[in-house]
Parts: sequence; C-alpha cells; structure tokens
Amino acid sequence: MPPRIPVPQGLHSLTLCLRPATSAFTPSFQPLIQTANLSQREKKKRMKQDKYGWMQAEQRKAAHVAHHDTIQAQRNAEWGSPIHGITTPFVESFDSAGQAKFTTPPINADGVPLEDPRPLPTAPHLKNHLLTQEELDKAIEFAGRLAEPLTGAERGIDNPRNKNAEEWEAEDYAYRHAKAVVALQRITDLNNGSAKDRKHANIRRCIDVFGRHNTDHTLARPGPPTARGVEPQPKPERAGPDTGSSEVQIAILTAKIRALALVLEGPKGNKDIINRRNLRVLCHKRQRLLRYMERKERGSERWQNMIKTLGLSPATWKEQISF
Repeated sequence: MPPRIPVPQGLHSLTLCLRPATSAFTPSFQPLIQTANLSQREKKKRMKQDKYGWMQAEQRKAAHVAHHDTIQAQRNAEWGSPIHGITTPFVESFDSAGQAKFTTPPINADGVPLEDPRPLPTAPHLKNHLLTQEELDKAIEFAGRLAEPLTGAERGIDNPRNKNAEEWEAEDYAYRHAKAVVALQRITDLNNGSAKDRKHANIRRCIDVFGRHNTDHTLARPGPPTARGVEPQPKPERAGPDTGSSEVQIAILTAKIRALALVLEGPKGNKDIINRRNLRVLCHKRQRLLRYMERKERGSERWQNMIKTLGLSPATWKEQISF
C-alpha cells in the first residue's frame, strides 16, 4: 500500500488543466465605459420632443393596428361558429323544409326590412306524411276514378229523369272532387305541418342530396385519389338509398342542430339547460364524424361538396367545442 500524504483541507477541489490554450489572451487597454439602456418611458419622452416624427410614428401604429384588425376579422369570419359554421342558403332552407323560395329578412321597429330577401333552394316535390307530389297525384287520380258517377249506358235505363239525375250527379261529383283535392293539398302541405314533420322532410332532402347512390353518379371524382399504380376497384350497386354514409349523417345532424339552436336563441332559450346540453351532444357527434371523414375522404369531391353546401367551417370540427 502506498504511503498516505497529508493534504490541507480544501485542496481536493482544485483541478489542473494541462491542455494548451487555443488562443493567447490579449488584454484591452481601452477604458471601461458602462452604458445604460434607455427605458421605454425615456424613449417615448425623447420621441415626443420631435412632434413631426411622433405624428409619423402614431400614423404608422394606427395603420398597423387597422391592418391587424382587418386580418383578425377575416380569420374570424373564415373560422366560423362551432354551431352554425358559415350559414349557406341550403342550411337556411332547413327552416321551411325546402318550401320557401326566399328568405325572411329581419325588420326594424317600424316594420321595414333591413335587407333584401335571398333565393333559397327548394324541394316542392316533398309533401307531409312522407309523401311526394307524384304519389299524391296518383292517389287523387285513382280516387277520382273510383268516385266517378255512372253514365246513362252504364245505368241500363234511358229516360229523361235519369238524364237529369246524371247531370246533377256529375256537377255534385265535380264540386266534391275539387273540394277533396284542396283538402288533401292542405293536409300534405309542409307549411301547415309541425317541427317534427319538417325534420323528417329535411332528412329526406339530406339523403337525396348527399347520399352516395346519387353522388357517385353526379360527382366527377367522388372518392379520394388512389395510390400510384393502384387501379380503383368497381363497387357493387346499392340496393336502396344511402342513409348511413358519414356525409348523410353529418347533414342530418346539421339540420337538427340548426332547429335546436334557433329555439335556444329565442327569448327563453337561456333557461333551457337540458336542450343546451343536447345541443352540445349533437355538435360533438358531428365533430367526431367530421374528423373521421376528413381523415378518410379529404381531397375527394364528396368532402368539398359537403363543406361547401353545409357551410361547415373549421370551428365545427377543429379544437374544442364549448359554449
């Protein structure tokens, strides 16, 4: 064992660097001058002494703030609302289930409209009770043939009394048939229906507009682009209308969200806590479907057509939705 050499305390922390220095240290013979940074208050005081320069600085600042406000307003408009997004004519037509041709502009206290009415897409072929205009016309025609009175040859008896009775029955039939037609038109008119009837009509409209049984034939490139060198595989024909695709479900949720949001925006909507929670649930369901469809269908005309028609802005599926 080597002998232990006593060392004074505190020297064990000394380290010796035996590496040569990279560059020689050259002392500076200039006097040390300490400069203090000017504070913002001092800078502002000195700038105000030059009135012309101060006015120019204020003008530049005002122009910068105005430009920043313009950009922020444009970003907010593109971002949209998490509930309504950016309202489009097709979404506005949900209020009347496609029966109104123009919007109802707001009015002031004097009853003067504040803006001009805008045209809306319509669906006049849709009727109440899940009927269409074609089905109603066929039913009226069939009922008219059944209730049509018999003629003289069909009666089998030819006398003047029967002729007078036949004319009276024909007039009575025409009157009753016209009355029945008006009654059926009023019964099947969606303008006379309830909110539930309009909801079912809007669901049928969403299926017709966004269903893949129609968009696969109307859109030029409905699906997302395939990988390079991969040929698209033909899909089997659908057996019926498409009701389960993501875009159809998103459109139906948008119609429900608008109807519920308009009720909550009414005079007593702030007290309806249960429906406000239901609105949040619907918005979150639509957000999940939109994120899924963005991941699967982004770049396809299906996605672009749905976003443009429904006015779905990034606020409806990006970031957190809270209101």
